[in-house]
Amino acid sequence: MESVIVVGGGLAGVRAVEALRGKGYEGALTLVSAERHKPYDRPPLSKAVLAGESDDTTVDADWDALRCDPLLGERATGLRLDAPGRGGTVASTAGDLPFDGLVIATGAAPITLPGDGRQHVLRTIEEARDLRSRLTEGARIVIVGAGWIGAEVATAAAKKGCRVTVVEAADTPLANAIGPEVGALTAPWYAEAGVELLTGVKVAEVQDSGLVLAGGGRIDADEVVVGVGVRPVLSWLEGSGLLLERGVVTDGSFRTYMGEEDPGALRPDVVAAGDCAAWWSDRYGRRLLVEHWDTALNAPEVAAASLLGQDAVYDAVPYFWSEQFGRMVQYAGNHAASERLVRRGDPAGRTWAAAWLTGDRLDAVLTVGRPRDLVQARRVMAAGTPVDPEAMADPDVPVRQAVRP
Repeated sequence: MESVIVVGGGLAGVRAVEALRGKGYEGALTLVSAERHKPYDRPPLSKAVLAGESDDTTVDADWDALRCDPLLGERATGLRLDAPGRGGTVASTAGDLPFDGLVIATGAAPITLPGDGRQHVLRTIEEARDLRSRLTEGARIVIVGAGWIGAEVATAAAKKGCRVTVVEAADTPLANAIGPEVGALTAPWYAEAGVELLTGVKVAEVQDSGLVLAGGGRIDADEVVVGVGVRPVLSWLEGSGLLLERGVVTDGSFRTYMGEEDPGALRPDVVAAGDCAAWWSDRYGRRLLVEHWDTALNAPEVAAASLLGQDAVYDAVPYFWSEQFGRMVQYAGNHAASERLVRRGDPAGRTWAAAWLTGDRLDAVLTVGRPRDLVQARRVMAAGTPVDPEAMADPDVPVRQAVRP
């Protein structure tokens, strides 16, 4: 392999570059990034950057030592594949870029709402800085979506003295992420922070002066922030022949598949990682699309190894964290098929946890101010160790002591 292209200038992209060099790849290496900035971390955008505590989250990478040609401000526009194992060509705004190996790490883009009014999303450093400048005391800030991003933006806006309203289509915050039962436990945090929370309310469109609601009525706003999720950036891959279903479909080693023209055939010379990769997890027996920092940080190591013909499989326990309303909230695992939910501690207090189980298997855990629970639960899930459900429900029993012999 003499020429590798990494498409995507986020964390997954730069980690893929580092992993390729770290695993001994000596050929030409090019990073194609639609953003003009060098790769940077995105989680701080809705936390430290929005709060004014940081203005630069650039990933610390030695580009000279990596011997990588970063094409910043250039966008991939198409993909033409040659015969399996023979690479192809990335069409881009910088011209055609032939390759022997390709890493797809184009991430995801925020979903926006209908309407001609200005709506802020939070995906780039420019967007974070722009929104930060508008979070002034007394400003009417309306946030659509009571998910992770919505709660973090509401936290920052309330601290700056804004009048904040959060509008959520579901009946509870975080309903899609952690389910309505646990999501409902976070609803009191909004009122505690002086934030108005409106659930079960759908938005028809965004206007310059606020929101028009689907059921009639409107909400006036100086600024509207939309945090209703993201979609993988896949448009440049249409017509390439790769299998695309919600994301770039891969096996557990992040190798891609061909679609209708050669269904089920692997393309070991094309791998995908990060927010755009829908990878197979043996651990959970399903395909996962994990749009979180931890996966973007660690998955490229496996993707790079696979591209170089080395044996590697990624089956980590997914992990995510959020800082909202003065609380550290952490989640690990996947509870999509869990049978039972148990609580650890009183949700009315400042520290508590929830655990999802199937039989004596720990599937997932959410912790609020209980970092030890989180660390120990991740180890239990990674090892697949069975637990005692009753012990898991006792907040005074450390998770590591809830395992069955």
